[in-house]
Amino acid sequence: MNIVDIAIVGSGPAGISAALNAKIRNKSYYLFGTAALSDKVRRSECISNYPGIADVGGMELHGMFTVQLSKADIEITEKRITGIYNMGNYFALLADQDEFYAKTVILTTGVETVRPIAGERELLGRGVSYCATCDGNLYKGKTIAVICDNVEMEEEVSYLAELAGKIYYRPLFKNSSFAAKDTEKLSGPVTKILGEERVSGICLKDGTEISVDGVFFLKESVSPAVLLRGLSVEDGHVAVNRKMETNIKGCYAAGDCTGVPYQIAKAVGEGNIAVHSAVKYLAEQMIKSSEK
Repeated sequence: MNIVDIAIVGSGPAGISAALNAKIRNKSYYLFGTAALSDKVRRSECISNYPGIADVGGMELHGMFTVQLSKADIEITEKRITGIYNMGNYFALLADQDEFYAKTVILTTGVETVRPIAGERELLGRGVSYCATCDGNLYKGKTIAVICDNVEMEEEVSYLAELAGKIYYRPLFKNSSFAAKDTEKLSGPVTKILGEERVSGICLKDGTEISVDGVFFLKESVSPAVLLRGLSVEDGHVAVNRKMETNIKGCYAAGDCTGVPYQIAKAVGEGNIAVHSAVKYLAEQMIKSSEK
């Protein structure tokens, strides 16, 4: 089992900063994310408060990030983390059918673009899933609802369509052209997941209730509180101290997921702090281990 020093979840400015500093400190690490880095950065028209770079466009800054990562020989592990498990002295990170292991974790997931709906978190693992590859086989021939917030993930919708008997599909973006056998597109939003012990259905905005066996949320960003059970959250953001420490030993958070202001300069600084805190923690753990 290969256990790296630091797993960084998210490839926005905070994650990039964390990876650069982990590399400088000669720590082994994973940087989970996408080569597209940050959609928020790329869409920014003009960034005028980043020290040393005056009035830079989002695509230009994205290009600078990409070049810097390449020069530092930092690779992005293009996997979407769907679960993190605290194993005591290390963390297990689940990405579809793959597992990765790290002594520390830094959450740089950004702000969840799609807010959870009623019943979503309460029924997680009891009919609600964020991973098509992990749980799709449980719904062969069954009826499911799929809610997807970006076109890139429609490949997973297609995978689910091959397995399920019937799909009610709700894309949360414009101009979805997805079509598949036994798939019905919902014209209105899903407002609630129905069920007590397990998912039994969904409720639409107009009050219509539809019976389903399960609900898949295919999101670009999964809430840190969902990724890691027991993580302390305040006002929808990961609770951290000045050292970027969360309530879970060895777990840190940085960037927009820790709260306002949602600024690139703030995210970069927090990513730097998080790595330094993780490095100190790793050194302390090594001393404790040698004293046993």
